[in-house]
Amino acid sequence: MDLGVDFGTTRTITAIADRGNYPVVGLTDPLGDSHDWFPSVVALSGGRLVHGFEALAAAEEGAPMLRSFKRLLAAPDFGPETLVRLGDAAFPAVGVLESHLRALKTALVESGIDWEDVESTVIAVPAHAHGAQRFWTLESFRRAGFPVTAMMNEPSAAGFEYTHRQSRTLSSKRTRLIVYDLGGGTFDASLIKADGTAHEVIDSLGVNALGGDDFDRVLATLAVGAAQASGASTPGTTGSPLDALPAGELEELLLACREAKERLTPQTRRIALEVGGDVVMVGVNDFYAAATPLVEESLTAMLPLLGGLDAESADLSEVAGIYLVGGGSGLPLVPRLLRERFGRRVHRSPYPAASTAIGLAIAADAQSGFSLTEKLSRGFGVFREISDGRALGFDAILDRSLTVPDQGEQVVVRRYRARHNVGDFRFVEYAQLDPSGHPAGDIVPFGRIVFPFDTALQEQSAELPIPVERRHEGPEVEERYVIDRNGIVTVRITDLDTGFAVEESLAHS
Repeated sequence: MDLGVDFGTTRTITAIADRGNYPVVGLTDPLGDSHDWFPSVVALSGGRLVHGFEALAAAEEGAPMLRSFKRLLAAPDFGPETLVRLGDAAFPAVGVLESHLRALKTALVESGIDWEDVESTVIAVPAHAHGAQRFWTLESFRRAGFPVTAMMNEPSAAGFEYTHRQSRTLSSKRTRLIVYDLGGGTFDASLIKADGTAHEVIDSLGVNALGGDDFDRVLATLAVGAAQASGASTPGTTGSPLDALPAGELEELLLACREAKERLTPQTRRIALEVGGDVVMVGVNDFYAAATPLVEESLTAMLPLLGGLDAESADLSEVAGIYLVGGGSGLPLVPRLLRERFGRRVHRSPYPAASTAIGLAIAADAQSGFSLTEKLSRGFGVFREISDGRALGFDAILDRSLTVPDQGEQVVVRRYRARHNVGDFRFVEYAQLDPSGHPAGDIVPFGRIVFPFDTALQEQSAELPIPVERRHEGPEVEERYVIDRNGIVTVRITDLDTGFAVEESLAHS
């Protein structure tokens, strides 16, 4: 049996490969009701972590609960030391994720899946996920007992689901697909070239902190504002109106907003919400007006994939469709605004929340015939000492256009003669370069290597930092950068004269 598992900000969804079909696994809550998802929530109950439906039930009894913890993985400083708080207790975020996935595995077994029959699992990360997010997602699944065989970018997986379901829209003239993936916590967009079942990602862009959670907060803010205007709630004095709510009440309101948002239809005119024990009404047009900037932010992020195309100048002759996936795209405002911009080529997946999981199951199915050529969605480079240590220079090492190997590894090697006694390498991942060739936008530290070129420093294990000094002739140095099939980079610097080497890898974190 082959699985595709999409760990989402709001919901974790699993699909299976079943003789050319890819159904979503139904999971049962404590009341016996079946759902196509497992809630991505954790609570502290009786001194232990509980997840999914059990966490929701514990929260109803007053247990502290945490939603959207997937967003923590996208933080630039995320690592094994990152903590999350539940009530008065703190837990390593990596441990919380692993615990969540173990609970998911238990729920899948209880649903009828014989784990001994599970041969492969394909998982996903946001297209713009940085190295630490990729590594710890992969590592947590493996620690939880999933036989992970591959990891894909979320919109790439949704592209598989599109081609499987809507292959008739593709032709020799219309070979490109744009996946617009608005999830619970992140936004991704990918431009994909499809030739039958062979897919090639041309480019991917995204926003780490844009998703359905943000729409929920917009609606909650309007509800609190309506309550304050009617005198049913005491106005807050500073900051967001949501800051005036107790934490428990805010969680309840956000959950109610999420549920109300997901029930919206194009015919809905008003939304009823409870604030402080009183029911208030929010006009749908008011909500859409307040939420439009969020949709516009996603469009702004996506437009570079189209070369700045818009309704007036767009040449979409090669585009088979703009495919809307992710739970956030279920809001009627989203397809409405995209269709105003791009016309009839906008298609919404019939299973927007499950599209990625279905695509992952297709990828896991060796009989499907689907293949993918992926790009490195973040650039990788290094700040290093120049001018005898008086300044920093930046070298872009791995470009975002670099193809990620579908098997094995991709290796980039640099060799040169060192001109200083010590090198200070500060590695970063970045979304783009500015006109001067320096990283710009979303910059994430990867790691730091202080490398002694001086043989005496290598032998003495001298204390660092050491003043940088210019040398006329240093050793021959090799910088080796290895990219694995999951887009995770490992750096190794070697003094080729002495064999002394230092490696920086997320696996060492």
